[in-house]
Amino acid sequence: MAFGQADILLPQGCDYDKWAVVACDQYTSQPEYWSRVERTVGSAPSALRLILPESCLDGPNVETDIMEINNTMTRYLREGRFRELKDALIYVERRLKNGRLRRGLIGKVDLEQYDYEPGAETAVRATEGTVMSRIPPRVAVRKNAPIELPHAMLLCDDCERTVIEPLEGRKGRMELLYDFDLMEDGGHVAGWLLDGESRELTLRALGRLCAPEAVRERYGMGEERIPFQLAVGDGNHSLATAKECYERQKRLTPPEKWEELPARYALCELVNLHDDSLEFEPIHRVVFHVKGKDLLESLLKAFPGAYEGEGRGHVLRYIWAEGEGAVTVPGPAQQLPVGTLQSFLDGYIAGHGGSVDYVHGREVAAGLGRRSGNMAFLLEPMEKGELFPAVLRDGTLPRKTFSMGEAHDKRFYLEARRIR
Repeated sequence: MAFGQADILLPQGCDYDKWAVVACDQYTSQPEYWSRVERTVGSAPSALRLILPESCLDGPNVETDIMEINNTMTRYLREGRFRELKDALIYVERRLKNGRLRRGLIGKVDLEQYDYEPGAETAVRATEGTVMSRIPPRVAVRKNAPIELPHAMLLCDDCERTVIEPLEGRKGRMELLYDFDLMEDGGHVAGWLLDGESRELTLRALGRLCAPEAVRERYGMGEERIPFQLAVGDGNHSLATAKECYERQKRLTPPEKWEELPARYALCELVNLHDDSLEFEPIHRVVFHVKGKDLLESLLKAFPGAYEGEGRGHVLRYIWAEGEGAVTVPGPAQQLPVGTLQSFLDGYIAGHGGSVDYVHGREVAAGLGRRSGNMAFLLEPMEKGELFPAVLRDGTLPRKTFSMGEAHDKRFYLEARRIR
C-alpha cells in the first residue's frame, strides 16, 4: 500500500497550544496573522520556529531564516524535545470552528507511489495542477532539514467508512497523546496512538479498500492501468517538494538502497473523502477588462453545438452588466464544468487580454461580475463522488477547482518525522 505506519516524533515538555501552528501556505497576504502568532508563541518551543511561512519566501533574509530553522530543528532533537513513536499510526479528531468533527489518520506515504505530473499513472495522485515555480523555494527549505512537519492531507474514497471511522469506537483502548485547543479559531484537536490490534484492523481495512481488484471494479479501470488508491486533497505543493528532494537523493544512492532512504516517505494525514466535515466549496471565476458580448460569442464558437440556455451537458452560468444567462456545452470532453470553462478562459485571455480572478462566495463573485467590463461565471459545488473519477479521466483538475474548508480549518503542524 502507498500509506502506512511511521516513526512519528511528538513534541514533549511544551505547551501544545503554543507549539501547534497552521500550515505555512495560509494567510500569505495577511502578515498581521503571523504577527499575532509570533506574539502568542513568544519564546516558547514551537513549530513556528521549524517552518517558514510562505509570506516570507521572498523576504530579504530568507537564506538566513532557513539556516536558523535547520539549526533549531537540530537543537530540538539534541535537547530531547521529541518523543519517538515507532511504527505508529495516530487517530486524530479535529473539531472545527463550525462545530463539525473531522477524523483522520497520521502515517506516511511512499513517494515512489506518488507523482504530481499531469496524467501520472501512480497509486497516489495530485488533484490539481502543480505550479512549478512554487517548488524551488520550498526545496531550499527542506533539502537540508533533519525533520519534516506535515500539512499534506490525503483522501481515500471510502464510502462504506471502513478504515478511519471505526477507530472512534476504539478510543478507550488507545493511548491519548494530546487533547487541546488550537490558536486563532483553529478549533480543537485530539490524537490517540493506535494499539496493536487497532493498527492491524485499520491496515487490513485499508488494504481491502486499495486492493487492485477492488479499485478496478470501483472505477471501471482496465487491467493495464495502475490502481488509483489515494488523492492529495491538500498540501500538494508540500508533497511535490518532498518528492523532488527524494528524487535528488535517489540520484546519489544505489537503487538497492532507495527503500532505506528516510526521504522516500512523507508524513501526512489520511482523511475519508466521505467524512461529513468535508465540504467542497466552488471557486467562481470573474473575468475583468473584457467585452462581454465578444466573450460570449467566443464561448459559443469554442465548443461544437454550444448554445444559449440550460440543457444537457455542462451548463456555464454567467452574470454581467447586461444581465445573466447560461451557455450549455453538450458532449463535453472534460469531466467537470470547471474544466470546460477553464480551458476556454485560458485561451480567450491569451488571445484577447483581460484577467481572471478566483473568488470564494457566490454573492461576492456576482457583485463583481455586474460591474462594467467584467463577467462572472458561477459554478456549482463539486460532488465528492466526482473527484476520483475526474482525476482518473482528466488527470489533475484545473487549478482552483474546489476549496476544502477555510484557512483556519487547515492542518496545524504538530507531529514530525526524521527525513535524514
